[in-house]
Amino acid sequence: MAEQPDELKKLAAITSDLEFASELRTQAIEQLGTIGSHEALLILLDIVANERLTTKERELALERAKKIVKSSHQ
Repeated sequence: MAEQPDELKKLAAITSDLEFASELRTQAIEQLGTIGSHEALLILLDIVANERLTTKERELALERAKKIVKSSHQ
């Protein structure tokens, strides 16, 4: 289980690092959505609130967060 928190930390770092290309940050957001855990949801919500990121990245993070919430209620 220790792998997942490390992976989440790495993905969170990628999504917030403006030195990386937008495509790489987008891939990290997609991966967080795939993980689908509560921790991934919290990271996605942090991404949505990060005004330094592009609107496209923030909207994608919101879409992935919505999917996680919906899947947890089924």
